[in-house]
Amino acid sequence: MTYRSLPPVSALGWRPALPPSLPVGHKTWLLRPGALTAGLRALGKMELRVLAEYASGAPADEAHGMRLAPGTPVWVREIAMAIDGRDAVVARSLTPLPASHGVWQNMRRLRTRPLADMLYHDRTIRRSPFACARLAHPLALHSTVLGVHADYARAPLWARRSVFWRHGLPLLVAECFVPGFWRGISG
Repeated sequence: MTYRSLPPVSALGWRPALPPSLPVGHKTWLLRPGALTAGLRALGKMELRVLAEYASGAPADEAHGMRLAPGTPVWVREIAMAIDGRDAVVARSLTPLPASHGVWQNMRRLRTRPLADMLYHDRTIRRSPFACARLAHPLALHSTVLGVHADYARAPLWARRSVFWRHGLPLLVAECFVPGFWRGISG
């Protein structure tokens, strides 16, 4: 898959509830508790690729989700997860820059390990409820590296996001299921 820069996107329409007409399989995955990577591993060989890690200013939508002022310096990690060699999910994680050197410093050391390795073994971490959105592009979240793929123009892209809180500091995680994922679980 080829990746290229995205233009900024605003008003993504994150909602706490899914449309009743959404297929059951979509609802199950979008609201799946626990580590998404555990569920993906149950479907086949899961690979994680780091697409980019960098410091940036928090875009307004993501800043709002973390209860921060727009433009607050954040550390960003963008990844793609594949099952049996086919891209399934792209994800974007952000935390305030000072937190990436403090309570969320392990985020910078993960390399190709999933965030789940640091999130689900610490009882001090709390997760917000999911918000879900239908996107026009995988992680249309101001990403600097995720690109356009022909399938994305034809299929609805569903994403979920939540915020993990540790010692009052947020780590926003957004995960977008690419069209091939839904085909893979239905057939």
